[in-house]
Amino acid sequence: MEKFTRLTTTVVPLPVQDIDTDQIIPARFLKVTSREGFGENLFRDWRFDKDGNPKPDFVLNNATYSGTVLVAGENFGCGSSREHAAWALFDYGFKAVVSSFFADIFKGNALNNGLLPVQVSPDFLQTIFKEVTKNPETIVEIDLETQTISISGTRYLQEFEINPYKKMCLLNGYDDIDFLLSKKDHIEAFERTHLEF
Repeated sequence: MEKFTRLTTTVVPLPVQDIDTDQIIPARFLKVTSREGFGENLFRDWRFDKDGNPKPDFVLNNATYSGTVLVAGENFGCGSSREHAAWALFDYGFKAVVSSFFADIFKGNALNNGLLPVQVSPDFLQTIFKEVTKNPETIVEIDLETQTISISGTRYLQEFEINPYKKMCLLNGYDDIDFLLSKKDHIEAFERTHLEF
């Protein structure tokens, strides 16, 4: 995985509550097991009409907004437990998702795939939406080391929580296997001194 330390970017606002995993990546696109290519079908039924034409009123089709952070309404990633939702968001180019609440399974899947879920208070979330509505070029800074998210040029800053193990993995670009491999010398030393063959 890529290392995640700090992100400074404009954002894509999607102020919709209860976005479930079937809206993020519809079930008909889950027939493959490779992580690549899912981004082209991210929010497929919201982005395109039945003939495959982009819907101009959907935010991902609006050139006004861009960036590697998706800011979404409360209860993001609810519904089924499909890991493909995190794959689709990451493959599209998002590095983080900001919301006031995440479904637990989605949060775990996101962290396991290098996508940072940043949970903020409902008030802070609404502040981001307001600032981006006023100025689509608004910059958000996410610092994983200090576990803070801020809106550049303002006094708005908030801390967020993250599992310490997952934080360490993201900072180092580790998945679970990479973490074990990073401890190989320690494991072998333990085996030499504690195990009898």
